[in-house]
Amino acid sequence: MTNSQELKETLARISGVDVRKCMRCGKCSGTCPAYDEMEYHPHEFVYMVEKGEIEKLMASPSLYKCLSCFACVERCPRGVEPAKVVEAVRLLVIRQQGCNHMTPDQIPALLDEDLPQQAIVSAMRKYSK
Repeated sequence: MTNSQELKETLARISGVDVRKCMRCGKCSGTCPAYDEMEYHPHEFVYMVEKGEIEKLMASPSLYKCLSCFACVERCPRGVEPAKVVEAVRLLVIRQQGCNHMTPDQIPALLDEDLPQQAIVSAMRKYSK
């Protein structure tokens, strides 16, 4: 089994999403508030996973531009849940030793007084080993 195929199976197991259900209508991307900031948009994430281009997604800064707002999930007529795919790819990156996007020491510099406590805890969970 190829590395791409293994990553695809792991991603399907983590996310619980069947990417083959996507009909690439783009409704998910059309509602994404981070659309302009992303290199790959929600419908492209899903399609790239289907094609097995997961390493490309793992290296993309788009992975960290997703707000996890689940607007894409609400708009999908087929129930594909692109946000879960994005989160699963993030988890794959985090699980690789030494490939974290952010270290715990970097988080205090990003804090401000209006930031909710939940965002801080979430950042620690996502971006630490």
